[in-house]
Amino acid sequence: MKASKKLVASLLTASLALGLAACGSDDKSSSDSKETTIKIMASNTPHKEILQKAEPILEKEGVDLEIETAQDYIIPNKALASGDIDANYFQHIPYLTQQMKDNKDYDFVNVGGIHIEPIAIYSKKYKSLDELPKGAKIIISKSVADQGRILTLLEANDLIKLKDGVDKTTAEIKDIAENPKELKIDPAVNAEMLVQTYNNSKDADAVVINSNFAIDAGLDPKKDSIAIEGDESPYVNVIAVRKEDKDNESIKKLVDVLHSKEIQDYITEEWGGSVVPVSK
Repeated sequence: MKASKKLVASLLTASLALGLAACGSDDKSSSDSKETTIKIMASNTPHKEILQKAEPILEKEGVDLEIETAQDYIIPNKALASGDIDANYFQHIPYLTQQMKDNKDYDFVNVGGIHIEPIAIYSKKYKSLDELPKGAKIIISKSVADQGRILTLLEANDLIKLKDGVDKTTAEIKDIAENPKELKIDPAVNAEMLVQTYNNSKDADAVVINSNFAIDAGLDPKKDSIAIEGDESPYVNVIAVRKEDKDNESIKKLVDVLHSKEIQDYITEEWGGSVVPVSK
């Protein structure tokens, strides 16, 4: 009887030990999973498609991507600041810089530029910028961070001249020095509404549309626009993370994959110059 009690006690002890070991194993597995999963928020096009192309490569590197999409320029940075996501991929460098100036709780870092989306001018009335009449109305994004980019494009096409010494990446409409055609440049709508404005507005002679929204709506910036930004644009779309995560190994693997020849070639072939890969 005593021997039987000892046997039962031994079995209970062994069972408890196994249970605790199993719990420890589950906790470790959960922790490992958390360390190798990146939750990232991106614009639908082309950002999400690029990330989806990178997914199977990253899986081989032991990194899982959890991709969420947002079709505006506000939510992704709010989600990153709150810790709801680990990274975002939707914004160019000047916009990121401006957002951190405007929001003191945005302590973000650019960990790698991935591509440029040359911004372009579209018109349903005219086939070239030269055809724009005096006093033509050009509708642009409300975003002040986009104004310098748009004005630089207009200046490059000899439609306006900016004041001497102005930083073109931060230029605003008030910085126009010469406007011989007396163009009415109207920051009328949010960037995500520019395609709808182009399709529906009878008032606009031209609309300047961010390429991610143009492509998502079926427009080809190279073929459908009447003017497009050059490839030398400083408006590189980047992966942004919180400062404390800038050295995270999984994030580094993500950027390395996005800079790989396979992904860069994919960007070039898929969008034919409407999206331009970079590796810096």
